[in-house]
Amino acid sequence: MYRFFTALVFFSSTTVLANDPIVVGQKDKAFTVSEVSIKVGDTVRFVNEDSFFHNVFSLSDAALFDLGSFPQGEHRDIQFDTAGEVEVECAIHPSMRMVIHVEEPEG
Repeated sequence: MYRFFTALVFFSSTTVLANDPIVVGQKDKAFTVSEVSIKVGDTVRFVNEDSFFHNVFSLSDAALFDLGSFPQGEHRDIQFDTAGEVEVECAIHPSMRMVIHVEEPEG
């Protein structure tokens, strides 16, 4: 029984480390990357590095979401469960745009 529990704990901690979020900053009224490619199931973390509020949303078919507005130093995470192109914007700063390419896992 003890060996099973130890193996289970090890597997769980390995899974968490393998799924660290992909970090996208929001700095100088822009996303820090214009495009990023991820796999289905990956999480993206949006971090506000500016001294004013930002918002993160998408109206894309592959991911429809609005993470709301948040101040400097805070972040919002979102997991992507559907493959496709996701256009991401900031409702506060309309010139802020980026694309997330969500791909099926290989194999």
